Amino acid sequence: MLRSLYAGISGMKVNQQKLDIIANNIANVGTTAFKSSRIRFEDMVSQSMSDASKSSTNTGGVNSKQIGLGVQVAGIDTMVGQGMMQPTSRTLDVAVDGEGYLMVAKGAVGGEVSLDTTTNTITDASAFQIAYTRDGALSLDDNGHLLTSDGQRVLGYGMSPASLDNTTDPATATFVDANLATTAADDTKLIPLSIPETIPNAAGVAQKVKTYSIDKDGSIKAVLADGSVAAVGQIAMASFKNPAGLSKTGKNEYIQTSNSGQPIVRSGLNTTNPDNSKGYGDMLSGMLEMSNVDLAEQFTDMIVASRAFQAMGKTITTGDEILQDIIGLKR
Repeated sequence: MLRSLYAGISGMKVNQQKLDIIANNIANVGTTAFKSSRIRFEDMVSQSMSDASKSSTNTGGVNSKQIGLGVQVAGIDTMVGQGMMQPTSRTLDVAVDGEGYLMVAKGAVGGEVSLDTTTNTITDASAFQIAYTRDGALSLDDNGHLLTSDGQRVLGYGMSPASLDNTTDPATATFVDANLATTAADDTKLIPLSIPETIPNAAGVAQKVKTYSIDKDGSIKAVLADGSVAAVGQIAMASFKNPAGLSKTGKNEYIQTSNSGQPIVRSGLNTTNPDNSKGYGDMLSGMLEMSNVDLAEQFTDMIVASRAFQAMGKTITTGDEILQDIIGLKR
């Protein structure tokens, strides 16, 4: 058989996969915080017809003669570049203007994630199945728990002294004055965040939460009926040495892999440990990050992949015609 037949088949396969990836990118052009993918090709092994030889007294050197046997997929990369910001004017919508990821989890509301305060790494996360997302379309359930649109619990710091008690359902809170410069996060653990219906004021009198806001550092502040402002918690963020190595699990979520590196958690507000919070970006309330898909680029790649697919089909057709001619030599 002709080598061109099998080279053509390999070319059709990889360009079909490229079209699959392009179609998925275009389908998610309106998906919140979606990160597009790209495919890279590499040549397959080449068959040597003759080896190279060096020069001699009477003749010069001769290069090796090799015939390539086709193409294969070298890698499929996630493009982690940031998408544009879309204003929504909704308090619980947050966009990450930087490289951080929100930490979300499945598990009992009273669980916690232990942290190493020196290295800002996770030491015990057995209570939860942790995932990471940049989709900041958050919401509250009937008990005031802060969730993603898929129902995952949003992890973060409680304020010190303990301002949020998640062992009860609905959660309860004690008053921590958000206006004090000494107000700090409890950076020893992460807990599922909640915004209670009522919070006691400094005098211990229960006050209804009128409004709440999310600051650039992720701090959640609740304005009580008497005008006092309580610090409820701080949304946690994580970063990775190789964010492109995260595995997509659907629903705008990612999980850690062996090649993404360990998650490094952003240090909490006003903690005494080394502050690494500047490397994560700001949380912009009232905005959402949109998909980073570039439609012009995707449609151009689609044309290239489509024409390459047609060209590979033509090589197979031409190879078939050659075989037909060979068969027809003896009649």
